[in-house]
Amino acid sequence: MSLRFRDRPSPNHGPRIGVTEIDMLIIHYTGMAGAEAALDRLCAAEAEVSAHYLIEEDGLIHRLVDEERRAWHAGASFWAGRRDINSASIGIELVNPGHDFGYRPFPEPQMAALIALCRDIQGRHPIRPAFVLGHSDVAPRRKCDPGELFEWPRLAGAGIGRFPDFGTWRKKRGPAAEETLPENLRQIGYEIFEDDLKSSIVAFQRHYRPSLCDGIADAETCGRIARLAAEPI
Repeated sequence: MSLRFRDRPSPNHGPRIGVTEIDMLIIHYTGMAGAEAALDRLCAAEAEVSAHYLIEEDGLIHRLVDEERRAWHAGASFWAGRRDINSASIGIELVNPGHDFGYRPFPEPQMAALIALCRDIQGRHPIRPAFVLGHSDVAPRRKCDPGELFEWPRLAGAGIGRFPDFGTWRKKRGPAAEETLPENLRQIGYEIFEDDLKSSIVAFQRHYRPSLCDGIADAETCGRIARLAAEPI
């Protein structure tokens, strides 16, 4: 598809720190009443927040920060041993009111534009499937976006990120699966909190088991976690 861009430069960016390549994509929702309010915030110096792109529900893409610069979108975050996610990633905001203002499915024009934009970005940067993530994946205690309505399987089918065929793994559970759950989540990339394993389980469910995001390690959740942990990242 032909991408529609509009430039809306944000002052909120800086140099990338300690990285030689950009190899992560982080997807967010705006969690605000509308696109203009989100753009105003992402472009307000006092807000100290930004992203590289914002995609409206009709597919219009706003370019906010040059890809070579470090946008301020992930905040305090972690993935696969990394802390400074902003320096290694490109952040994409999707206009959606979010869980606090009437969370709803992401419209077809918006999803089509996202897929096309991600493919375009992948043509410039070596982004591995295991490093295409939601904000909640890298900040499970703080964030829930893009949420359980986001179409991760569709992205994976388009060659963006990963969403394996869980098959018979979905019902496996037993003492071994429960005992290895924290290590399996860590192997996938999640940060593990000794006093709050539930947050990481919910983040996994939002991405890979969206039909039930309750933080309970039931048979299907354990099986899916074990299945994904078996894949190298």
